[in-house]
Amino acid sequence: MAFMQGFLLKFASKWDTAPYSSCICHKKELITYHHMNIVERFLKYVSYDTQSSEETGTTPSTEKQYIFAQYLKEELIAEGLQNVELDELGYLYATLPANTDKPVPTIGFIAHMDTSPDASGKNVKPHIVYNYNGGDIVLSEGIITSPTKFPELFNHKGEDLIVTDGTTLLGADDKAGIAEIVQAMVYLQQHPEIKHGKIRIGFNPDEEIGLGAHHFDVEKFGCDFAYTMDGSEVGEIEFENFNAASAKITIQGCSVHPGYAKDKMVNAARIATELVGMLPANETPETTEGYEGFFHLTNINGNCEKAQLSFIIRDHDQKCFENRKVKISAIVKIINKKYGKNVALLELNDQYYNMREKLEDKMYIIDIAKQAISAAGITPVVRAIRGGTDGAQLSFRGLPCPNIFAGGLNFHGPYEFCSVQSMEKAMMTVVNICQIAAKDYNVQQ
Repeated sequence: MAFMQGFLLKFASKWDTAPYSSCICHKKELITYHHMNIVERFLKYVSYDTQSSEETGTTPSTEKQYIFAQYLKEELIAEGLQNVELDELGYLYATLPANTDKPVPTIGFIAHMDTSPDASGKNVKPHIVYNYNGGDIVLSEGIITSPTKFPELFNHKGEDLIVTDGTTLLGADDKAGIAEIVQAMVYLQQHPEIKHGKIRIGFNPDEEIGLGAHHFDVEKFGCDFAYTMDGSEVGEIEFENFNAASAKITIQGCSVHPGYAKDKMVNAARIATELVGMLPANETPETTEGYEGFFHLTNINGNCEKAQLSFIIRDHDQKCFENRKVKISAIVKIINKKYGKNVALLELNDQYYNMREKLEDKMYIIDIAKQAISAAGITPVVRAIRGGTDGAQLSFRGLPCPNIFAGGLNFHGPYEFCSVQSMEKAMMTVVNICQIAAKDYNVQQ
């Protein structure tokens, strides 16, 4: 930790509060990888727009993710990683070889390259608020983030916060995770006295649209277990997540002149609002917390002739999850009974499941992470994810993969921020996991 703090102090005057675009040259040939600290690395990463898209049907879903992956490939090679491989689908893999002959597990660390479609990730202009005083932060003229609205800011008083200019998201989800993993690999190479087994890293596209693990090559990755660095608040470790499904409903109406519409018109837009009103008003994201599930209307558009609605359905409990899918199917049937056969068409698809059932008999993986977090000077906090992670899908594909904090907060919007100190601690947690697993790993296979 002292090493990283010294590195940050060395570059403190360089970073000040100016936007990144004025701090570092974007010309690739002038980048000196070996002199990049974790802040510089992160700010370089967020200069890439990597927003994914549900509309393209390609992998990766956007070409700009592949451009970022190509940059990361070059960086990993320059930083001394081996077996660096970028496949045609935008999945990037690399290896840090073991520096011990002791038989120890091969551990993986995974993060995703894309940012959310919910907010723009283009022309991100971050700046650093040094020694945050606990008050309002002016992101740019007329745009303020405040602890009265986002009380989690209070937890980071006295720290250095990387924030946006209020017009885009930041991209800490999950470029903070990428920066922490890469910096940890650099740290381990600079500290050969820390003994570790073979370490694999994997960076994938399209996590934000639920497809990140679909083409992840678990067999080639070749790990006994892994961790996604995709959590938020410092100290968190998560091995429970939502069961998830998507629901897309198309309503076909019949448009006629409103003056002569009696017994003829079928107003698709109005039926869409009627359908939404049939769902429980107290089971939405804005009214739930903890283990409470929800129906979330993510998009609605249409007119008299045709309307389309998109929902995501979430619940930690498998039985409740199945009941939610039954409920939305029943509502569609009611609409069709009232307005005519096939007026409303439902496309319902499961996305991922709660990984707890795949980790309950492998709690040593959680115990290693808890020890590593404690060794970084943090109290471990076990918490259920109110969302999903690539680790959930990977766990069901045979790679046990809980989730660890990356230090960003308020994801998917312009009030996203990331603590420098939290990133440092996440980086050291990765280092500690590698060291603890090599020293103390003792589990019956």
